[in-house]
Amino acid sequence: MSLVLYELCGADAGRPFSPYAWRIRMALKHKGLDFECRPKPFTEIPAIAPEAGRTVPILVDGDRTICDSWAIATYLEDAYPDRPSLFGGTGGRAAAKLVEGWVNGSVSTLIARLIVKDIWDILAPADQAYFRETREVRFGMSLEEVQAGREARRADLATALLPLHLMLKSQPFIGGEAPLHGDYLLFGTLQWARIASPFELLEPDTPVAQWRERCLDLFAGFGRSVPAARSI
Repeated sequence: MSLVLYELCGADAGRPFSPYAWRIRMALKHKGLDFECRPKPFTEIPAIAPEAGRTVPILVDGDRTICDSWAIATYLEDAYPDRPSLFGGTGGRAAAKLVEGWVNGSVSTLIARLIVKDIWDILAPADQAYFRETREVRFGMSLEEVQAGREARRADLATALLPLHLMLKSQPFIGGEAPLHGDYLLFGTLQWARIASPFELLEPDTPVAQWRERCLDLFAGFGRSVPAARSI
């Protein structure tokens, strides 16, 4: 039986956009494992596996249910050691944990403020109510106010991505000559924005933009299986 990955979608179930679930989508492809995706809207997630968690991704592998993207990645690495390694060894696993902290603590926070109203736009009405209430409490202002003036704030993201910009001048992936889970950690976040919002985060032809294109091409263009958002 194939693995089952529960992930997040908006009104269109064919456009799953969770940054954390995309990390695991790519990890499963890297491992060469068969899996089934089951997209769910925000308000249906708590009922998937109450004993495991209230957020996606949730991975079901036989009688095992694992939540949290990092826990799932390490589970896949340890449970399927005969498949290609996500980390390339213990040092790579430790380095990926640093990348995760950088992406979660810096990059994702900046991106959320650039696209939060766009995310609301793609949700079904019940999820829109939930999303607006919880995010406006989190940010202390309306979604419209959070996203206002984003063109001027795009430079903040470029600054946060500068370490990667410099690295990619000498190698094609965070993992070196080939991608590892460190690549998927950041790619998932950029894929979240690409699918949920028409606002372009990256200047074209920069090392980071070119790296994202390489990631989109991985696994026969798996990342491109969900088209980028378009302005209405």
